Amino acid sequence: MTIKHALSVTRQQDFAAWYQAVVSEADMAEDSGVRGCMVIRPWGYGIWERMQRLLDDAIKATGHENCYFPLFIPLSYFEKEAEHVEGFAKEMAVVTHHRLKAVDGKLVVDPEAKLEEPLVVRPTSETVIGAAFSRWVQSWRDLPVLINQWANVVRWEMRTRMFLRTAEFLWQEGHTVHASEAEAREHTLRMLEVYRRFAEECVAMPVVAGEKPENERFPGAVATYSIEAMMQDGKALQAGTSHFLGTTFSQAQNIRFQNASGELELAQTTSWGVSTRMIGGMIMVHGDDDGLRVPPRLAPYQVVIVPMLRETDEDAAVLDYARALTAELNAQRALGEPVRALLDGKAIKASNKRWSWVKKGAPVIVEVGPRDVAAGNVSVIRRDRLYQESGKLASSIQPRAEFLSAVPALLEEIQSGMFAEAKTRLDTNIRRGVAEFAELERFFAEAEQFPGWVEVQWSKPSGGDLEAVDQRLKALKLTLRNVPENAEPASGTCIFTGKPAVERVLVGRSY
Repeated sequence: MTIKHALSVTRQQDFAAWYQAVVSEADMAEDSGVRGCMVIRPWGYGIWERMQRLLDDAIKATGHENCYFPLFIPLSYFEKEAEHVEGFAKEMAVVTHHRLKAVDGKLVVDPEAKLEEPLVVRPTSETVIGAAFSRWVQSWRDLPVLINQWANVVRWEMRTRMFLRTAEFLWQEGHTVHASEAEAREHTLRMLEVYRRFAEECVAMPVVAGEKPENERFPGAVATYSIEAMMQDGKALQAGTSHFLGTTFSQAQNIRFQNASGELELAQTTSWGVSTRMIGGMIMVHGDDDGLRVPPRLAPYQVVIVPMLRETDEDAAVLDYARALTAELNAQRALGEPVRALLDGKAIKASNKRWSWVKKGAPVIVEVGPRDVAAGNVSVIRRDRLYQESGKLASSIQPRAEFLSAVPALLEEIQSGMFAEAKTRLDTNIRRGVAEFAELERFFAEAEQFPGWVEVQWSKPSGGDLEAVDQRLKALKLTLRNVPENAEPASGTCIFTGKPAVERVLVGRSY
């Protein structure tokens, strides 16, 4: 039997169009009228709020405190660190005037309102936070400084896609100051592990953690680490980064402290961040041809109750039954928190409401009609297992008490099952054993529609040699992703230079 899916385009037909359809049909976000900026609708923002809460708890558990820094940063702050400003120069939005005036019925920039110094709309906050650190840190007793902020940033992207690459996006950015290099490096990796656990345990998105090659480092960083996730089309998504900055910004921003011996020395700093791009990753890892599938830990509502109302005298009893069921669900706990249940009592045809929640990806949808009320039952739809083998919608009738007692285990099962499904996809789509560049080239030329990644051995080239590697890969629309933490030791030659390999690196197409 051919299944008629809720979306008009499938992943196989056009993955990019499918992604846009999911964002729209799941009521995640919509265009704002400004290129590259989006309106995040309640369901999409509810998912971001869940990400914020879970990640914020994990960040605070490592000793960080939240704060807030200004949206506008003086241009001179960036000029102090040449490599940093070079890395962001083409993406900066700059404010040069502070007033408009009316001319011939139109609003125009008042030329007399020019700012003494241009202000950059923050693309990231290393420079402005570094200036604060230079005031806050005087002695080794002031260290470490561990802060985080939740904010919006602006990077003037030319090619945009909702959640994945937008001119304005939401994120958290952590910044720390340490007395020693060893402590700062350890903290960089600690926060990478926080991101890995968040991605895998909350987003149910398996990732590969590792160090980025030199050409992929954050501007001004000594070392950059990332978690890389594989989307269903085989492309890589950099889902989070953690940077060891060394003394780069300390030198530029004069972040010095008096050590225990009474000597002045430069502090060691780190920064790290995760953004609303994680929502795009969740869509592309878990979505199907009926829309979004949200892992229970992230779902604003884990169970949605849909009463089958028919404008008859039975409707009152159905609504009372549904209200009581919702209250009982909200009194339970699952995945370490109270269950989040919602009664959708809108005066909309029940089947339309059902498919609306299917497209939004609510983990469990429960339908209640007059027969269910009379028999003390519920009709349960699992979003992760939507169809029977016959192609019919998989709705199971269960006694109400039995369903209520099974909900905590059911949500746990859905969460772990979604991770296992994605982990299998990741593990089976990393090609190893490619020993020559020509073989790498053939793989991406001849592979099926969604080829995945290739892990190769390389000699860790730098300078001009690395630039040559980068150009060869760009010609194939490929990039170096990261050097996996737990990769097998190198044992051959580099496929790019022919020199003895020192480590293994992932290669793939990316977002």
